[in-house]
Amino acid sequence: MPTPPTDLSAIGDLERNPERSLQFEFVRATENAALNSLQWMGRGDKEAADAAACDAINGMFDLVEIRGEVVIGEGIKDNAPGIFLGDKLGRWGAEDPRFDIALDPIDGTSNISKGMPNSVSVMAAVLVPDGHERSMVNIPSFYVEKLAYGPAVAKAIRDGIVPPISLDLPFGHTLEIAADALGKRIGELVVTVLDRPRNQIYIDAVRSAGASLRLIADGDITAAVAPSLHDSGVDLYVGRGGAPEGILTAAALKALGGDILLRMWPRDEEERAELMKTLTREDLDRVYHTDDLVHGENAIFCATGISDSPMLPGVKLIGKTAITHSIVMRSRSRTVRYIRAVHDLEVKTIHLRSLRGEEHL
Repeated sequence: MPTPPTDLSAIGDLERNPERSLQFEFVRATENAALNSLQWMGRGDKEAADAAACDAINGMFDLVEIRGEVVIGEGIKDNAPGIFLGDKLGRWGAEDPRFDIALDPIDGTSNISKGMPNSVSVMAAVLVPDGHERSMVNIPSFYVEKLAYGPAVAKAIRDGIVPPISLDLPFGHTLEIAADALGKRIGELVVTVLDRPRNQIYIDAVRSAGASLRLIADGDITAAVAPSLHDSGVDLYVGRGGAPEGILTAAALKALGGDILLRMWPRDEEERAELMKTLTREDLDRVYHTDDLVHGENAIFCATGISDSPMLPGVKLIGKTAITHSIVMRSRSRTVRYIRAVHDLEVKTIHLRSLRGEEHL
């Protein structure tokens, strides 16, 4: 049988855009993290769940031919078991493509420990072009102010149909702009906020304006991505939350066409003084948008649900079978894929770094 002709254009595309094929390795990593951490659902030990997810992600990337460096790492905030800033992922061959990686092995560790909804395993990666140092921005503050909205609002602002949204606007005014952009009444808007005392100002503003409020206990990546998903039923996300989660959100919005506004929010004067040792006042007050946080067009975002969230269903166990639901996005093509995978637990194995080999679930 004659050998079919080689599609040189396809080979060239994979060389220029290696994330096109590697995106599925990232999905396997979040799938394995979700499956390996599921044993800790509701057991009150969020650190054990986090460690199980990290072990699975590290193990998966021990098999993947990339040069990945964690530039936004989980575990920085609370010294929990994690994958940390500066950690290397992949086999690091001399010719392997280089990626900046942001990840949260479990976004919503408190939720998984309590058996509650809204926990996912999530990763983002951006190809680092030759001659460039970084493709993602690392925000040094513990918390940031965040405001995320979807493609319809972003387009209305870009086209001049509504004025730009700002973090300095009274939030009631922001709701008016979003309602105009979406062709809704304010009372029809749905706004998600992380339920913390530091966010009471936003909670009060949403209630005062008459919009619908959805409070979440944990897991603000899924909540901030939700306004950019066509079927989430959420219009805006606002609140003060973790800086790493903001960068992960930006990677997703890069592929979805939404936008996030992000600004450092020092918790107290001590943190402000510490930040000012290396930053200027202009740095501290700067408002970042999606393209400021994630550079270039070769970005991947993927997540796998652990427990049900606005973005994804959680892992479902049926006898000796586990069903996972994942999402993977690629910014260059603006493609969003939903992957439903059925795992036969009698034969399914995952590669764990702690064992340096395969383990049955």
